[in-house]
Amino acid sequence: MSPRPQPGREFVLTLSCPDRAGLVHAVTGFLVGHGGNILESQQFDDRLQDRFFMRVHFDVPDDAAALEELRTGFVPVAEEHRITWRLTDASTPTRTLLMVSKFGHCLNDLLFRRSTGALNIEIPAIVSNHRDFEPLARTYGIPFHHIPVTPDTKAEAEAQLLRLVAELDVDLVVLARYMQILSDDLCKQLDGRAINIHHSFLPSFKGARPYVQAHRRGVKLVGATAHYVTPDLDEGPIIEQDVVRVSHAHAPDELVALGRDVEAQVLARAVRWHSESRVLVNGRCTVVFR
Repeated sequence: MSPRPQPGREFVLTLSCPDRAGLVHAVTGFLVGHGGNILESQQFDDRLQDRFFMRVHFDVPDDAAALEELRTGFVPVAEEHRITWRLTDASTPTRTLLMVSKFGHCLNDLLFRRSTGALNIEIPAIVSNHRDFEPLARTYGIPFHHIPVTPDTKAEAEAQLLRLVAELDVDLVVLARYMQILSDDLCKQLDGRAINIHHSFLPSFKGARPYVQAHRRGVKLVGATAHYVTPDLDEGPIIEQDVVRVSHAHAPDELVALGRDVEAQVLARAVRWHSESRVLVNGRCTVVFR
């Protein structure tokens, strides 16, 4: 595991803009002018969309500019090159609210990874429409909020969730197998800061018992997809996917177990990359600087 970034010393700058000559020079020149030492730099030129993407992880000396000074100083560069950008302290944990229903494998995996320091996130709350994982939340000392959802209470439940997001200053909402469809309005309010995970049998095997349906069709791959939440159900920009090979010898319950493993791994990678500012949305796709 790599060393933790030094608070107030290490920063991450991410940006996208129309492609043009001199962009790398403009960014690196700004950093050098403010005492920045580049630790990692990645860039991508989308020639089909004529758009440029960049992520720079850098540090500064103890007596160099602080975060707000760097942000203020970068404004003229951004305006000149029509840059959409974000500059953050690399050490600051992403405040992440976890949502779950009755399948806890992804929740448990994220909680464990956070406890070992594998994820630089802070979890101020767990939200569920059931009480099954309240004891698990208690073992980690995390507040658990039971918000039941019915057709009659859905609007109030979503309003309660948004109040929590605001009150707890949440940066990211993770649907760790939260089995409720979010309204279009809620999706829009969480745009770019909500991640969902699901099996990759969609759209072929919809509804209940997808693994049984897949087994009957003799599938040879079991996979998972992590993506940003949008009003288009399960069609948001994809952050990460993975698959494992299976065969005729795997029973449906074995497919379920393999699927849960890959779901947990894919979601953890997506959360980590988002929390490290490695994911930039590019229209309906993403640019992921691993």
